[in-house]
Amino acid sequence: MQILVNSDNHIVLHRKLSNFVDTEINRILDRFSPDLTRIEAHLSDEHAFKAGPRTKRCLLEARPKEHQSLTVTADSPDLLIAVTGAAHKMQRLLDSTFGRIEEKRPFLALE
Repeated sequence: MQILVNSDNHIVLHRKLSNFVDTEINRILDRFSPDLTRIEAHLSDEHAFKAGPRTKRCLLEARPKEHQSLTVTADSPDLLIAVTGAAHKMQRLLDSTFGRIEEKRPFLALE
C-alpha cells in the first residue's frame, strides 16, 4: 500500500509531518494493505486568511483493488488530530465496505 501526502499552500509539509501522517495511516489501516493500492492524504487549512477559528482538514482517499475509491474527511483546529480522525473514519468505512463485499460473494457449497 502506497501512501501519498499532499498539502495546500497554507500547510508546510515538512518531513516530520509527512512521517507522522505515514505512520498514523499505517498504524490504523495496516490490516487493509493487501486490499488497497494506495491512500492519498490531502491536508489543508480551510480558513487560512479568514477571521475566526483556523480549521485544518485532512481528506483521505483510499483506492481499493478492483473497486471505486473511497473518501473521508476530518476537521479540527489541530492538524494531527484531523489526520488521526480521518484515519479512524476510513477504518470504519473500509470495515463496512469490505464486510458488504464479503456478504455479496456466493458461498461455496461443500459436498
